[in-house]
Amino acid sequence: MCKMAFFWYIFCVDHFFDFATKKKKALKKPGDFFVVLFNDNYTPMDFVVDVLVVIFHKNSAEATQLMLEIHNKGKGAAGRYTEDIALTKRREVLCLAAQNGFPLKCDLEKA
Repeated sequence: MCKMAFFWYIFCVDHFFDFATKKKKALKKPGDFFVVLFNDNYTPMDFVVDVLVVIFHKNSAEATQLMLEIHNKGKGAAGRYTEDIALTKRREVLCLAAQNGFPLKCDLEKA
C-alpha cells in the first residue's frame, strides 16, 4: 500500500471511529434549507412560473399556485434542499433572472 493510500485509510478510519471508546462516531444529517423567492413589482408572473417549472421541476399548476402565493404573501418557498443543492438552485434563479433583465430576488432560509 502506498503512503498516500495508507494516510487516507487511517484518516477515514479515525474520522468515523473513535479508538479511545471503541465506538463509531455518529454522523450528522446535513441541514435542510428552503429556497425562497420574493415578490417584486417588476418581474412578470409568467417568468416566475417559468423559473419554477424549469429550475424547480414543478408542474404548471403547482408553479402557478406557488407564484400566486409569492405574489400575495410577498415570499414563498420553492423547495427544500440540502445546503449545496439549495445554493445551486439559488444561483440558477439569480443568473436566469439577470440574463432576462429581471430583479427577481431569491434567498435561503434554514428549515
